[in-house]
Amino acid sequence: MTGGDGAAALRADRLGRRYGRVWGLRDCTFAVPAGSVAGLVGPNGAGKTTLLSLAAGLLAPTEGEIAVFGEPCRAYTSSTLARVSYLAQDHPLYRGFTVAGMFRLGRSMNPRWDQALAEARMDALGIAPGRKVKALSGGQQAQVALTMALAKRAPLLALDEPVASLDPVARLEFMRDVMAEAAGSGLTVLIASHVISELERLCDWLLVLTGGRLRLAGPVDDLLAGHHLLTVPRQVPDGGLPGTVISRTDSDRHSTVLVAADLGQLAQGQRPGWQAEAASFGQMVLAYLQRPATQSAGGHAPPGRRPGACRPAVTP
Repeated sequence: MTGGDGAAALRADRLGRRYGRVWGLRDCTFAVPAGSVAGLVGPNGAGKTTLLSLAAGLLAPTEGEIAVFGEPCRAYTSSTLARVSYLAQDHPLYRGFTVAGMFRLGRSMNPRWDQALAEARMDALGIAPGRKVKALSGGQQAQVALTMALAKRAPLLALDEPVASLDPVARLEFMRDVMAEAAGSGLTVLIASHVISELERLCDWLLVLTGGRLRLAGPVDDLLAGHHLLTVPRQVPDGGLPGTVISRTDSDRHSTVLVAADLGQLAQGQRPGWQAEAASFGQMVLAYLQRPATQSAGGHAPPGRRPGACRPAVTP
């Protein structure tokens, strides 16, 4: 994955949002390339929904900036709202409407509405346009909501825990359709999810939030190449290990340590008897989620790299 800010579908520069005296998001800097499928992961209260709402133009930043395809996001302006299709976790639909009625509403509100796409998807899924939303299953309601988001024909699709309430079959069908649309149209997708295994399967870009700050950002392959598991004698201190220690588990005689280090740092810091192996996606993500929150700003690039570039960023 290559590209700088000019190729960014979504860019944030020291973005922050405060609710009263509490910061929901602070000092968030990153740039997600166009055409990416980006996973957004973090515990409850980490700032995921705040970030998605800022991108969609449903909130205004307290500080910093956020832009979609180079255009600044302005809360509740038609230009910002048209650039992002935002699908909330509860798949909001008017339960008393028919499917066709929901599509008429979508067509009246979105100038680039693709009625042919909406009708074709319902036909393929076997959902009759005359059925009431309240008569549909949870999976069918999710598909109607997704269809409305896709038929809007916005270049960025933001999904907030889109399959959290679905059964395994409906979850699989929903995400299969999202990925098919992304592959077929070049759509950029930002998915907030707690399901790490799902993000590993779907995403080529990753953002990790904890405590309202960005802790990790970059292309998945590059991030994995920059994280390693070391097995070392327990008496080795963190300061004697290469790179940045992200997590550490001590046993009686040995320690297993996840470090953020490139291959050069790893080779230079390696000692006889130490064992090194590649970290898995799940190990890397969980280590950042479980890492104690610090006061340092998230999303800053390592030394020698420009903050916000489409490269891995790790918070020490």
